[in-house]
Amino acid sequence: MNHSHPRDSLCILACVALLVSACANMSEREQGTAKGAGIGAVAGAIIGSATGGKAGTGAVVGGAIGAVAGNLWSKRMEDKRAAMEQATRGTGIDVARTTNNELKVNVPSDFSFDVGRSAIKPDMRPVLDQFAQGLDPNMRVRIVGHTDSTGGDAINNPLSVDRAQSVRDYLGARGVAVTRIETAGHGSRKPVADNATDAGRAQNRRVEIFLREPAPA
Repeated sequence: MNHSHPRDSLCILACVALLVSACANMSEREQGTAKGAGIGAVAGAIIGSATGGKAGTGAVVGGAIGAVAGNLWSKRMEDKRAAMEQATRGTGIDVARTTNNELKVNVPSDFSFDVGRSAIKPDMRPVLDQFAQGLDPNMRVRIVGHTDSTGGDAINNPLSVDRAQSVRDYLGARGVAVTRIETAGHGSRKPVADNATDAGRAQNRRVEIFLREPAPA
């Protein structure tokens, strides 16, 4: 059985320490690269040591592989996130990076739809204009419509689909190829707030727009 050399343990601890210190002042994209590199380095060091190789060499190889795997949030995605945050600041529209590296723009009813309607409100148009601007041809868009609980499923299910399709058609008119856009409607099945209050229903009556880049081949 191979036994880890003290220097191997020091190498592993150094990888962890560098990962923690390096991420402090990085952007989300840089943190993804650094975390991937750190995780890969630690794994490489452990595997290298356990299999009789050198932990240092394993850390270098693992770090390089991990950096590529961790960098799933490109500069284009980071730039789009920053642009959308700037365009929606102070509006109540939420812009976020999801755990699976999609950009999510959540537009509540104040900016999206009136009760029982699928027509896009005028205030939503500048947000969609900014979203459509400068998209890379490889990027994909997914639009999900939602309703509050008023009206029942027979009304809400098709209404939520109509809302998603209204956003798709608007983006298409702004130059986004509709072949790159998926739409879905969840009716009132996925509330984010209490449907017993006016404020809660307004939050549930929303459209969620997701942007992603295909995984590298």
